[in-house]
Amino acid sequence: MNTQEYMRELGQQARQAARQMASADTGQKNRALLAMARALDAARAQLVQANAEDMQAGRAKGLDAAMLDRLELTPARIDSMIEGLHQVAALADPVGGITAMNYRPSGIQVGKMRVPLGVIGIIYESRPNVTAEAASLCIKSGNATILRGGSEALKSNQAIATCIISGLREAGLPETAVQVVATTDRDAVGQLITMPDYVDVIVPRGGKGLIERIARDARVPVIKHLDGVCHVYIDKDADKVKAINIALNAKTHRYGTCNTMETLLVHSKQAAAVLPDLAERYQASGVELRGCAETLKLLPLIKAAEESDWSTEYLAPVLAIKVVSDLDEAIQHINRYGSHHTDAIVTENYTDARMFLRAVDSSSVMVNASTRFADGFEYGLGAEIGISTDKIHARGPVGLEGLTSEKYVVLGDGHVRQ
Repeated sequence: MNTQEYMRELGQQARQAARQMASADTGQKNRALLAMARALDAARAQLVQANAEDMQAGRAKGLDAAMLDRLELTPARIDSMIEGLHQVAALADPVGGITAMNYRPSGIQVGKMRVPLGVIGIIYESRPNVTAEAASLCIKSGNATILRGGSEALKSNQAIATCIISGLREAGLPETAVQVVATTDRDAVGQLITMPDYVDVIVPRGGKGLIERIARDARVPVIKHLDGVCHVYIDKDADKVKAINIALNAKTHRYGTCNTMETLLVHSKQAAAVLPDLAERYQASGVELRGCAETLKLLPLIKAAEESDWSTEYLAPVLAIKVVSDLDEAIQHINRYGSHHTDAIVTENYTDARMFLRAVDSSSVMVNASTRFADGFEYGLGAEIGISTDKIHARGPVGLEGLTSEKYVVLGDGHVRQ
């Protein structure tokens, strides 16, 4: 069959499986996850072999070192996949929980029940361990999923899929609850994101180009973020030690993550106190600094920032620095140039902290903490399917609850409307 027919068949099977998954109990879902973990452990040799073939093909195609690193399934990464399945099995099941149940004057009770979204299409690149991670979250939240990994990881993903199917079968759940697309045809993505009859939501995990294309062309809702242009603002009433530690960690803990600080904002009354110390430490870590005119007065040896620097996600040891006159200017800068991902203020001023929390329009807003904490695990979600900077349905790290919705439930005892 052609790609369109193939993807439609996957969609039909996923829709049918989603109905069964919605009524699966917690014990059954956990049995599937633990059985998958055992299957992965038993299939280490097959996983390594499949991955070696992908790695060899990737080298032949000229994939760069960073891509090959993401593609590789090391023993430690297999261990991590197995541990991840155990962790998701240990998480509370959000499905079926009823909240806000209240009596109405008519005598009925009205509340809300948490329910699965249905069929989730997940599109990702390079990392084959995402296959197990995404499958586990969809299973625990009672959804069916269609996974479309990168063509460079095809054999690795199929080997992992075999273990997933084995676990579903052992727990008595439909094997089609998790389907890994087996074709490398690029049209498969185009089909997946335009099947509203079979797919309820798309989650893209990859580079900005991939996410922009999906957001532009999809005919189903998309949970996404495009950029991570994150800020730390050092307020006039910041504690110097806290400010330096947070600003260093937010930038240098890891460079290539979406919650890494890309622009540092400093109140003019704090600039002379903190910037020289910070610059020395950044430069010792190999971070290239680019500053505004006021910053250059204090740090004359660094590069001058250009307009484009304020809206750039570097994902590299590069940092833009701007001195601002007050809290309002900091907030205006963040809301204009930021990506609504994660932004932090360092201050001992309660009023300024409260204003920052209210006025900054981002999915995570922090006081006296590094932006690197914007993560599902750190937030207590256990794991995440991704980060959303949208405002409808899910915002911020998307864990199990973000893969569910709510419906109203009404309890009566023969009640009729008068």
